[in-house]
Amino acid sequence: MDRRELQAFLRASAGHRLFPALWVAAVTGMRRNELLGLRWDDFDAAAATLSINRGLIAVAYELHETRGKTRNARRRIDLDATTVEILTMWRGWQRAEQHAVGIATDGWIFTDGSGEPIHPHAISQTFERLARRAGVKVIRLHDLRHTHGTLLIAAGVPVKVVSERLGHATPVFTIATYQHVLPGMQADAARVFERLVAPAVLPDTDSTEKTRLKPREKSA
Repeated sequence: MDRRELQAFLRASAGHRLFPALWVAAVTGMRRNELLGLRWDDFDAAAATLSINRGLIAVAYELHETRGKTRNARRRIDLDATTVEILTMWRGWQRAEQHAVGIATDGWIFTDGSGEPIHPHAISQTFERLARRAGVKVIRLHDLRHTHGTLLIAAGVPVKVVSERLGHATPVFTIATYQHVLPGMQADAARVFERLVAPAVLPDTDSTEKTRLKPREKSA
């Protein structure tokens, strides 16, 4: 998805139960298993961060908890103010719902109507269905991660920052993954550098030459 398609998708997803999860996936670039493995203890509203400490995967349709294999996989992601507000409001709604029907919560951020964590297959199917409703290109949920990385790099965010946000092993891997964005950025960089070194005001050579050649008027 490009920027406009992502905006259209998020508008079409508004009001759906899984909208908070899909929003977080789009604005953080985290993997599906990382998204579904989030617990409320991982959310720090005051610091505006989400900490990724585990994942949820499906094996023979059964859910299994996993741990990040590397230090980069276990990371903390900074959030924007809108995302903090969405998660805070979702937490209040979730608590009210679970209290009303007598569900004992286990601390997962994203849950179904029974208080159970969202199944990976379910969120992927919902994502594709909402993408069709939005009339945008249907991609895998995992590809929202690539949309996130592409938009950040195209906007000039340093590759190292993008690499840390996505939990890549090294910035070199990030460059290899998003090298399709770099040619256009190099052209932009050339124009930026031109502005940096160009004189503030270029002399008007034609006007200077005309002034020098113009004969002086005789005084009366």
